[in-house]
Amino acid sequence: MSVQIREILDYLPHRYPFLMVDRVLELDAEAGRIVALKNVTINEEFFVGHLPGNPVMPGVLIVEALAQAAGVLVLYKMRLPGRLAYFAAADGVRFRRPVVPGDQLRLEVQLEWIRGRLVRVQGRATVDGQVAAEGTLTFSLSDHGDKVR
Repeated sequence: MSVQIREILDYLPHRYPFLMVDRVLELDAEAGRIVALKNVTINEEFFVGHLPGNPVMPGVLIVEALAQAAGVLVLYKMRLPGRLAYFAAADGVRFRRPVVPGDQLRLEVQLEWIRGRLVRVQGRATVDGQVAAEGTLTFSLSDHGDKVR
């Protein structure tokens, strides 16, 4: 199943300039897997100050893009649109290649487990089949009182 931007906005509280998921290509809630895209353009605000003359997407924003894709997956799977998934940990994160303007980040996230309000996923961001970043991300789901909107 693919998901367009309007539905992504139902599952993520992020908005410009911090929304890092442009499109979901695949979403298999039963298998706990999502594949999403982030189009990286020279118009991104972070390129103004992140290595002028040699623009590179900050690694922390690549991890954030993976986290947002994971948020769509988990909140869709658990039928919790509008709820929040707070970052709890990032383990074993490795950066393998720079991401530059014109690249398209393919965000692949696989659910490892859900235990109560805690969620752990494996994430991998690639560009043209090359791994840009990968690691394990853990989230804590908000309770009903933290619902967005």
